[in-house]
Amino acid sequence: MPKGNNPIQHEEEISASYQVSPENRRVAFKAMMSYAGPHRKKFVIIFFCTFLAIAADLLQPYLVKIAIDNNLLIGKNDFGMLLIISGVYLALSVIGLTFTYLQNNLLQFTGQSIVGRIRKDLFEHISKLSMSFFDRFQSGSLVTHVSSDTETISQFFTQVFLSLIRDGMTLVFIIILMFHLDPTLAAYSMLLIPIIAAIAIGFRSYIRKTYQLARTQLSRLVAFVAENLAGMNLIQAFHQEREQTNQFTDRNQKYYRANIREVTTNVLFNRSFDLLGNLSVAFLVWIGGMAVFNKSIEFGVLYAFITYIRQFFQPINNITQQWNTLQSTMVSMDRLWRIFSMDPQIKDAEQPKAVNLDTVKGRIDYNHIKFGYSEDAPVIHDLDLHIRPGEMIGIVGTTGAGKSSLMSLLCRFYEVQQGSIQIDGTDIRNIPQHTLHRMIGLVQQEPYLYSGSIVDNVRLFDESISREAVIEACRFVGADALITRLKDGYDTRLSERGSGLSAGERQMISFARIVVFEPKILILDEATANLDSHTEQLVQSALQVVSKGRTTLVIAHRLSTIMQADRIIVMRQGRIVEEGTHAQLLDKAGYYEQLYRHSQGKHALGAS
Repeated sequence: MPKGNNPIQHEEEISASYQVSPENRRVAFKAMMSYAGPHRKKFVIIFFCTFLAIAADLLQPYLVKIAIDNNLLIGKNDFGMLLIISGVYLALSVIGLTFTYLQNNLLQFTGQSIVGRIRKDLFEHISKLSMSFFDRFQSGSLVTHVSSDTETISQFFTQVFLSLIRDGMTLVFIIILMFHLDPTLAAYSMLLIPIIAAIAIGFRSYIRKTYQLARTQLSRLVAFVAENLAGMNLIQAFHQEREQTNQFTDRNQKYYRANIREVTTNVLFNRSFDLLGNLSVAFLVWIGGMAVFNKSIEFGVLYAFITYIRQFFQPINNITQQWNTLQSTMVSMDRLWRIFSMDPQIKDAEQPKAVNLDTVKGRIDYNHIKFGYSEDAPVIHDLDLHIRPGEMIGIVGTTGAGKSSLMSLLCRFYEVQQGSIQIDGTDIRNIPQHTLHRMIGLVQQEPYLYSGSIVDNVRLFDESISREAVIEACRFVGADALITRLKDGYDTRLSERGSGLSAGERQMISFARIVVFEPKILILDEATANLDSHTEQLVQSALQVVSKGRTTLVIAHRLSTIMQADRIIVMRQGRIVEEGTHAQLLDKAGYYEQLYRHSQGKHALGAS
């Protein structure tokens, strides 16, 4: 990460740049709903199953009404008719159960398929974003987006969507049946709709704010945990457990308070409907009872009406219980669309130049380049450097001199602000990124290993590279003896970041990657900085083998790493101040000579 970057601050700047306006919310909702397009036929089947299940459930009280009014109360006592009604009632129960089962299973399958596609596209989109994005955005927040936010959208398709279809259709059918039974009682019931709408509107804005606050606090908590787990060795080394625990407690308390506020709002919202429902049933029992006494309606009608009015509040209550999920879904959609709407700063040219990797020589030209992580703070100033094919270049300088930035620009992790970088005379901006990255092999100070076998880590899970090629590459760099000593050899399973292997063993595996992928240009960024002298010799031997026939750029704090380089570039404050062989630079008695004496324990400033 560039010096001075605060990921939390930058993430807030990114959040501020994306305004959660009604227009953006509509765009985000439309974008997420587009994933449901390929599943239209399944949704039609779900709708059909829901229709049959609801119809079967709502016809049951009507059958009881027929049995009461047309048989029992008039003293008909037709046992055969009652038996038929009971049989139809049982059949409707079976039909309702069957189609509800089909509806739920099909909706779960469809919802999970949609969210699985969203996760895939989100991960693919994130992997295409430029390095500057990852400098500014916390990894913990991205984990929240990929896991928690997509899970919330999953709940929308599997819970909220079902509730909107099933409960919305149930309300329509109940209203139709109530007006069919008695228009007067139905009209009294419709007085509830404005009250329900007023309660929903009154709570809507407040509920959205509570859920957005809870999601934000969760994101910050996850980011903090991810950051601390990654740096736990440093925390323990400096005995900062108590301080970090205090910071975690503070974030945890904020998330706790946000959750309590969310739950309180939800309970208050839902219980308002419970109270309204009970009052409505009592009111209709009184009105309907008086009508029965006055013989203006039949008792069976009142029974069915009371059953329907209870069922009338059940779908409303279901919808309101899904209100929190709906609010969380809208927040999650906003957050995901904020990521999806970000375009990579580094893009391929509209008409990229096709490059044959077999013909790449490895000539590199930095043509008067200027670069800074921000416009007003340049890191590299008008740097002009030309490297011959197959040449080994050592690059030295103090921290902040611009060494790593020089390599990041060659890999096109960032874009130069002025000038150009060419490989074999072709501007790297005209080379497709996937081709450029196959041309360049990068070995960093802390090589990253993934959870998986050693074979998979060498070939980076590329099944087109054979196991035999991996073993041959490891033998070529001298890693075979280290690997075969392990219990399962090349099938040894590595944990995250390769814990269990020494720093040197991890570096040897990263060198084997270079041999397997055969890049024409090799970059070593402080590759031996964390190694002891014995392991450094092993890595140096591997470097000599791997660098043959390749243009090699070596960034090093340890000058012993680059003493045999064809040319050494000395950088200071973003400029090349000296260049030459080790011997030539010592003869100049300049800045390199000071660095060399310092590395040998003779402090130049003190001596001078």
